[in-house]
Amino acid sequence: MGIATSQQLTKYYDQYRDTEITFTKDIIRALGLDPRQVYVKCNGAQWPCIINSTSFQLARIIVGTKGGAFAALASKDNPTVSIRLCFMDQESGEIITFLVSCRVTKMQPYMNSKDLVVVTLQFTQRPPDDLIEIVGRLLEANANAVRRRDERVQITEDSKRKLGLVKEECVAIIQSVPRHCVVRDISFSGARVLLIGLSQFLANKEATLRLEFEDPSEVISIPGTIVSADLIQGRKDICAISIKFDENNVPLSYKLHLNNYLSTIKKTQLSASDQIEAQRAAQAKAEASNPQAQGAAPQAAQPVPAQPAAVPSDQA
Repeated sequence: MGIATSQQLTKYYDQYRDTEITFTKDIIRALGLDPRQVYVKCNGAQWPCIINSTSFQLARIIVGTKGGAFAALASKDNPTVSIRLCFMDQESGEIITFLVSCRVTKMQPYMNSKDLVVVTLQFTQRPPDDLIEIVGRLLEANANAVRRRDERVQITEDSKRKLGLVKEECVAIIQSVPRHCVVRDISFSGARVLLIGLSQFLANKEATLRLEFEDPSEVISIPGTIVSADLIQGRKDICAISIKFDENNVPLSYKLHLNNYLSTIKKTQLSASDQIEAQRAAQAKAEASNPQAQGAAPQAAQPVPAQPAAVPSDQA
C-alpha cells in the first residue's frame, strides 16, 4: 500500500464519505482483509464478528443472538463500542490493525434469521487514515473504471514496471482453448493482444485474458468477448485482436493495478507542471527585483548601423 498524502486522504474522505461497500469475496481479497481478525469490543471484552459493510461514517457487523456480543451491544445504557479491523498490506506483507470507536444505532435480523442480527455501528469520529486510504483507493478505482473506462495504456518497459505487470506475454483462453499471446495495450474496458491464428475464426468468440502481476503476486483472469480480429500487415498468421471485457466481472485487483498506474502518471504530470510554474514564478520575481536588467534588454536589442565596406588601397 502506497503512502497517501493528507490532501489525498481528505479528498477520499470528502468524496466518498457516505459510500458504503459490502465485503464480498472479491473485495475481501482485493483489500487484503483478514476476516478472522475482526472483533467487536465492548465493556472490556471482545468477540469475533462478521464485517458486512463499511463506509467512512459507519460499519455493519453480524453477530449471533445467543452470544455475549449480542447481550453487550443490546444493552440499554448504550455502552462504548469499538470495532477492530485487520488488513494485510499485499505489497509489503505487513499487518495493519486498528480500532474504530462507534456507538450502536440499529439492530435488525439478518435475512429474517432468528439466530443472527445486523448491528449498525455509527463512527463517533473520523476513522483512522489507514481505513480511509484502503477503502478510498478501492472506491477511486471503481469510479475511474467508469470515468476513464476507454483510456488505454500502451505496454512498454516503463508501464509494465509501474503497473506491476510481470511480462507482456500472456494467455488468452478462447472457447476453452489456451492461446499464447502478447498484450499491446490495456484499459478498464478491454485489451489488445497479438496471437497466431486466422482472424475469421476469432471474431465474436468468448475469451478470458490472463495477466500476471506482482505486488501482490497473482494471475488475474478477465472474461470478455473478441470484438475485432485483424491480420498484421505483412503477416498472414498473426492477428491483432481486441477484447471487450465483461464489465460486471472485471476483478477489483485488476482495477486497482490500473488505477494505481494512472494515479502515478497523474502525479508525475502535476509535479512537472508545478516545477514549470515555479521556474516561471522565480524568473518573474528576479526580473521584478532587477529593473536595470529590464532596462538594459531593449538597449541590447537596438540594431547596430551598418558600416561601409572597406575599399582596397589599389582602388582608392
